[in-house]
Amino acid sequence: MKHPIGFVSEEENNRMEHTPVTPQPSLPKKSLVQVYFPERNQTLTYFNDQFDLKQGDFVFVEGKLEKERGIVRQVLKNFKIKVADYKKVIGLADTNVTGQLYIAGSHFVSFEPEVLSHEKVRTWYLPPEKDGEEYATGYDDTSFMLEKLSDMKASPVIFERGREYYIEDRVVYMEVDETYGRAIVKGKHPYEVEFGFFDGGICNLTCSCPCGYTCKHEVAAMLQLKDTLEKIEKNYAHLHDGYFAAVEKSALFRFVIQFRQTGSITL
Repeated sequence: MKHPIGFVSEEENNRMEHTPVTPQPSLPKKSLVQVYFPERNQTLTYFNDQFDLKQGDFVFVEGKLEKERGIVRQVLKNFKIKVADYKKVIGLADTNVTGQLYIAGSHFVSFEPEVLSHEKVRTWYLPPEKDGEEYATGYDDTSFMLEKLSDMKASPVIFERGREYYIEDRVVYMEVDETYGRAIVKGKHPYEVEFGFFDGGICNLTCSCPCGYTCKHEVAAMLQLKDTLEKIEKNYAHLHDGYFAAVEKSALFRFVIQFRQTGSITL
């Protein structure tokens, strides 16, 4: 039986009273955003309809500068534009880091997956992947022990350049979860290194850079992995249960601490 508009049956009313209401997330306010690109010393304006942005946020944008990370300088919410005339903000760095961190040489280390997850830290360095992008991966039978990096099949020149990257702390992030590891290495652009890790051995080592051979980013990542594991074994073996993530010290300050207005640090 139908009911008059504005009324419901007693049964329906009781059901509605006991049905929990799930709050709907509010949509971000549209804005015009002035973004400063420090690598180019250039400020440009973009349209934003995806994020709640504030001054100091790190973002990625569409267009010619899509691989360049920018810093929000100003957010304007009173405007009228032709959307087609503006490129958009497409990525926002997730800099909300909370949890226990431990000092391991040039890096901070966490043993809790939610503190410095790859998904979180990736947003600091790389734009979001585009829908429909296709990737292909292949592996050979190459493997080597971490204690014997000379078996990496890197040329002496490449190995030395990778060692320089390691010394310069260009391995800004690394995560190892049981038998799978990945790192972000800062070269001309940030590149992602992935590898298999089992009982001290490395296999399926790849890098997202254009090189078709063992590259300096892979060498740097392996040197950093070796160094970090040695420090963990020496100082934090009781905390290490198959997972760790490490972030370079100045990166944590730059992305997480520099623009924070509240919070505390305990040493």
